[in-house]
Amino acid sequence: MKTILILLLPLLLFYPSLQAAPEKWETDYSRLLKTYATPQGVRYAKWKASSADLQALSGVTEAIAGAAPDKLSRDEQLAFYLNAYNAWTIKNVLDAYPIKSIEDVYPLFGFFTRKTIIVAGKKMSLNELEKGIIIARFKEPRIHTAINCASTSCPELISEVFTAAKLESQLTATFRKFVNENPLGVSLPADGKTVNISSIFKWFAADFKPAGGAVAYINQFRKTPIPASAKVKFQDYDWSLNEAK
Repeated sequence: MKTILILLLPLLLFYPSLQAAPEKWETDYSRLLKTYATPQGVRYAKWKASSADLQALSGVTEAIAGAAPDKLSRDEQLAFYLNAYNAWTIKNVLDAYPIKSIEDVYPLFGFFTRKTIIVAGKKMSLNELEKGIIIARFKEPRIHTAINCASTSCPELISEVFTAAKLESQLTATFRKFVNENPLGVSLPADGKTVNISSIFKWFAADFKPAGGAVAYINQFRKTPIPASAKVKFQDYDWSLNEAK
């Protein structure tokens, strides 16, 4: 047995895919995202109309509920928790659909604060998952454009699963797109005197402070940097459902 392992080791190192084949729920979730997540929003009505794909999503969240991510690598864990947040958010929206806003599900943002999800055997709220695990453990500011709150002002829900192998490029791509291409992320008038940025950068200001603040962090990813002299204004947040029409 020892001889076989020694012979296989170079192959495992040369072919990383042999070490971490996607689990069934990841494959299923990937297909669902490719089918229903678009740059214009999520096709909730079409998804709700498919009993097979509703069942497939239930299978995804059940797998997330029973997972044991503690022994995974740092990037595998972060990818898992990002997928968990987004999958449970979609599941909770579809369970209540048709709705016009996540505020229709529970008042006073109960959508985020009620313990309605199970992740790795623990019942919790979306807020607990976001703040108590994703933010607290990983200290990665780019996650704020990777998780999706099912609302118009949220960064786009990407149409692929997060994976450890692609995590760095995925986090950079989602953040770059939000601050360069989405006016609800950053809107910089031609005169450069005022910049309108998402309230995400106000609510989670502490996460951007080590980089010198939100504007300094944003400028690491902007094609056209925000002038240091620009007055920062935070946009009103649109909580209407991020539904593709």
